[in-house]
Amino acid sequence: MDFAFEPSPNPVPANERAARLVDPVFGRVHTDHMAILRWSQDKGWHDAKVTARVALTVDPATAVLHYAQEIFEGLKAYRMEDGSAALFRPDANARRFRDSARRMAMPELPDELFLASVEALVRADRDWIPTSEGGSLYLRPFMIASEAFLGVKPSSEYLYIVLASSVGSYWKGGVKPVSLWVSHEYTRAAPGGTGAAKCGGNYATSLVAQAEATRRGCDQVVFLDAAERRWIEELGGMNIFFVFDDGSILTPPLTGTILPGITRDSILTLARDQGLTVREQLYGIDQWRADAESGHIVESFACGTAAVVTPIGHVSGPDYAFQVGSGGMGQTTQRFLEQLTAIQRGRSPDPHRWLRRLG
Repeated sequence: MDFAFEPSPNPVPANERAARLVDPVFGRVHTDHMAILRWSQDKGWHDAKVTARVALTVDPATAVLHYAQEIFEGLKAYRMEDGSAALFRPDANARRFRDSARRMAMPELPDELFLASVEALVRADRDWIPTSEGGSLYLRPFMIASEAFLGVKPSSEYLYIVLASSVGSYWKGGVKPVSLWVSHEYTRAAPGGTGAAKCGGNYATSLVAQAEATRRGCDQVVFLDAAERRWIEELGGMNIFFVFDDGSILTPPLTGTILPGITRDSILTLARDQGLTVREQLYGIDQWRADAESGHIVESFACGTAAVVTPIGHVSGPDYAFQVGSGGMGQTTQRFLEQLTAIQRGRSPDPHRWLRRLG
């Protein structure tokens, strides 16, 4: 299925676009177009097009507004040194989007349509990729239940859209270690729930805990498991890693309550390529505290699409606080950050063929 192109009748003038790309705030600078695809029980996937970015008009009874059948993805397009564009591991995003759809009782979008939609939008709005160091085009594919019906059942109609947003470097002035608040009251996901799906509800439930972290003077919240409130799972929007004094690394296992991050998987692959000992196993908050205080843990970092790799400097809980390593950027964290960003921007070899170049 090809995506028809309907150019925007009112594109942003080149000089105004250039001004917006000088220092774009994450999620605030949007491009001229969006990709759209519809699904219905009688037609399946249809009406594929790239068209002008406009506001949506929905019926008040639209199912997503009442029953939260919604999923999304996040990936980036980068400008290569030769002026071309490339996507980083979009096939992995396509697979995760299908997995999320299955968990939310939504139709699974074929990988080839997911890839065609993001590629068509990047080609249409390539001029919106910033040329500044650290700049990229953030892509947000999402799907919503669009049937106008008040009833608890899977929708019979869905709307799939891809938005594009110009973004600059996530960290102004360089990468900075973050401080974490350990939430012992709120949890992000439970066994059998939607923790492994990238759906809006998971993020909505994390906001009250993030607000608590902010009140406590911390940058981010880290969640524990729902059953025992003991095992470290993930941050509100990022996976977490631990680096030990013997050079080994550990990250919590994917047991259904943690989002299977694509950056997480990339780091695990790079670590194994380097011959590092990699463990995917449960790791408790009490153990993290003890290992940090003894020096057995020398670094911890979070990872995700937006910030790529972020060092963790300090951790606080209701009645404790501790520093991780030196409290700054560790050598292993720095190495993974540099390796990943170099691959993403085409500046180093890509042995796993993660880049999908658009020409």
